[in-house]
Amino acid sequence: MFKFKIVGVRFRQAGKVYYFNSDDISLEVNNLVVVETSHGLELGRVVFIPEQVMFSKVSQPTKSVLRKAQTEDIEQLQQSREKEREAVKKCRELVSQLNILMKVLSAQSNFDGTYITIFFSAEERVDFRELVRRLRRSLKGRVELKQVGARDEAKLVGGIGRCGRPLCCLTFLDDFTPVSIRMAKEQGLSLTPMKISGICGRLLCCLGYESEQYRMMKEKLPQVGQWVVTSSGKAKVVSVNPLKETVLVELESEGMIELPVSQVAWEEKR
Repeated sequence: MFKFKIVGVRFRQAGKVYYFNSDDISLEVNNLVVVETSHGLELGRVVFIPEQVMFSKVSQPTKSVLRKAQTEDIEQLQQSREKEREAVKKCRELVSQLNILMKVLSAQSNFDGTYITIFFSAEERVDFRELVRRLRRSLKGRVELKQVGARDEAKLVGGIGRCGRPLCCLTFLDDFTPVSIRMAKEQGLSLTPMKISGICGRLLCCLGYESEQYRMMKEKLPQVGQWVVTSSGKAKVVSVNPLKETVLVELESEGMIELPVSQVAWEEKR
């Protein structure tokens, strides 16, 4: 068990949560704090107070919360955000001049603007050494270029999903979990790529939200094609509805009927 008061801090909306030792500083959720990181000072928002922290996710040693954010800290953050916009604009200009096949997405600066990470996407590996040299001279600080994949590009750029709401990865998903076509099959969804893919071109993240629940519910139902016994006689299962807990069966008389699973008997596989 940790002897320190550990708090969870997030630097961007839906960004990864990092853990810091708050010492004797009394903090509440949504407090803005200045913390020490490997890239220098950063300003973030408290999302977990000590009573809410899952210590299994915390690795030692942790760096410290230096102070609650003051007015001058907020002003400094606004200046660093302006430097991020300047970095993106300058990078795009240089990419055009150097004729580099890459798409500049966004930039993230540390609290005092001395370290800037610029994110980009590209179809292939690109040589950006000259680009970095020019950016360092122009921005007068340390510059790192980082290539990201399709999912991370969507998270950085944002957009509206098929549901008509802002992307999950932009609003609350702080990490990507594996999603498979099997999850779509489990839920009886169309396997047409256009219908189960997000704007990133990858399978929808939301396919994993209810996948386990569907799997557990389907374990309580007979399988499609299985013979069952109903009050109207033997019948063959045509389809199942896990949410309604019903089965659609075809009777020997060739009639179709939907029944609650409680009115159907079958021999379960061992």
